[in-house]
Amino acid sequence: MRTTFTAFVAIGLAIATAAIAAPKFQDHFAQNGAVKIHYVSAGSPSKPLVVMIHGYPDIWYTWRHLMDELDGEYRVVAMDTRGYNLSDKPEGVENYKHAVLRTDVEAVIRAEGRKSAILIGHDFGASTSWRTAIDRPEIVDRLIILSSPHPTNSAIQLKTNPVQQKNSQYGRNNQQPGSEARMNAERMAGWVRDPEAKKIYIEAFKRSNFTSLMNYYRANFSTVIGDAVVIPDNPKIKAPLLVIHGMKDGALDSAGHNDTWLRAEKDTTVVMLPNAGHFIQHDATAELNRTIHDWLRARPVKAADQRAN
Repeated sequence: MRTTFTAFVAIGLAIATAAIAAPKFQDHFAQNGAVKIHYVSAGSPSKPLVVMIHGYPDIWYTWRHLMDELDGEYRVVAMDTRGYNLSDKPEGVENYKHAVLRTDVEAVIRAEGRKSAILIGHDFGASTSWRTAIDRPEIVDRLIILSSPHPTNSAIQLKTNPVQQKNSQYGRNNQQPGSEARMNAERMAGWVRDPEAKKIYIEAFKRSNFTSLMNYYRANFSTVIGDAVVIPDNPKIKAPLLVIHGMKDGALDSAGHNDTWLRAEKDTTVVMLPNAGHFIQHDATAELNRTIHDWLRARPVKAADQRAN
């Protein structure tokens, strides 16, 4: 009996030690043709899938707090988009068009054994999320957007809003030949305030390809403003929609979210955070996490409905 008890104690300690040693986030790669996309996961594979997509300049790590918030009820994965950190960095502007970036999102969803997911995107990741929901509505169960307006609204702002026209000059600068020459990892991580997080960002940006990052702008950003802008006629978003914007955003004017509800078929929630800037997930972490979690709880998704056949 004593031997048996000792054995049980030893087994229990081994299990506890393994649990403590197990990483909070786990690394994976999704294959999209010849391109590998790195992503990080947390939460049970039996839970509904949430895919998080970062913007510029950023990496999967931007979502760590939201992943902590959601991983008890969801399978949460956060991508390094192509060109960044551990993901592949294909050459050529054409490889960074939204129509291509969308297929990376699809590859991650497939790698998780699902046919659909809840999408959360920020900045360029939000633009890709919009495009995915427009082009492939059947794979988007819920859509959560941080900062970037709907593509139709973005065009309207570039056509009519002098504030947004001025604010968008940085994007046109990034389109110029050789713009990557002025970039370095330390400068790209300049917006990160936490010293320990900044170290992680700098190392990730050193692994990134600056030409790839500029190609996001060359492939997708409008080259014109004012009367020359053509307003696209996009189909309405079919998934329930949550949009969150920081009112101190110096890149994207809050007016870009006016009439967002006209771009959607389902219920639409627009939240304005007065004390947050462009990087909402860092400026208003607790408020953002609570808002997203509560919104998702009110609109449940079943993992079984996401499973690939």
